[in-house]
Amino acid sequence: YQLIADMTRRAGLPMPEVAVYDSPEVNAFATGPSKSRALVAVSTGLLRSMRQDEVAGVLGHEITHIANGDMVTMTLLQGIMNAFVMFFARLVAYAVTSRGDRDDNRGGSYMMYFMVRMVLEIGLGILGSVITAWFSRQREFRADRGGAELAGRDRMIGALRRLMSNRELVDTQHQALATLKINGAKGFMMLLATHPPLEERLRRLRAAPPRPG
Repeated sequence: YQLIADMTRRAGLPMPEVAVYDSPEVNAFATGPSKSRALVAVSTGLLRSMRQDEVAGVLGHEITHIANGDMVTMTLLQGIMNAFVMFFARLVAYAVTSRGDRDDNRGGSYMMYFMVRMVLEIGLGILGSVITAWFSRQREFRADRGGAELAGRDRMIGALRRLMSNRELVDTQHQALATLKINGAKGFMMLLATHPPLEERLRRLRAAPPRPG
């Protein structure tokens, strides 16, 4: 609680709610509708497996998410993508199936419209997910840099290294919280992952020049 109070004060943010949930997973997340109504939660597994300086790195990362408005931004982006997919799929399906004399085969025309719309919604939905996931990964890199500024670069690096050594305890089953929690993927699934691989996060943080002051 004191770590979060100190870092939110340095970040110029109101004090968020603080929660600890009982779970062996090593994880933390930030959520809330605005910077003034936010929540930072950490698992008991994280508190048991990390030193205090490493916990500070994780909390700095989550507080940066609040400072950057990431929770609201990602929700709005997902909503925009969903609206685009639905509108564009219906527009294209109507344009394709409206050619010719529809009065002679209204039933067949409707079935064609339905099939084209469904195919487009699936295809555009996957494309939208790839774009949203890419945007989320960039914000994770920003949150790592912000965590390094709030908690200290060495603490943020130490937190990422500790997460790498405990990755089997990071819960990735609850997809509703996937954009809020610590997880990553490699290979083809990287395109749909909301978090970059921990190795890439660590490499970028080490390569980033320390900010003066």
